[in-house]
Amino acid sequence: MEEHAKDQSVLAHIQRLVAEEHRLFEQESLAPEGSKRLADVQVEVDQCWDLLRQRRALRETGGDPSQAHARPPEVVKKYIG
Repeated sequence: MEEHAKDQSVLAHIQRLVAEEHRLFEQESLAPEGSKRLADVQVEVDQCWDLLRQRRALRETGGDPSQAHARPPEVVKKYIG
């Protein structure tokens, strides 16, 4: 698979997660499992964006974007922004 196609796959996954996040936010009140799912989705979105940024940075510096990897939630949850 071409590297840019992999980026597009990550972006498509982000779009699906964001759509789910919006559906969860629109609910009047979330059951505990809904709140947990919302938190999980938010972390996964952060992980995907981080992966995409890693891939782009590697590509821009002459590296191999396939060397990028998803970082654990405890790493990406500490990012600000």
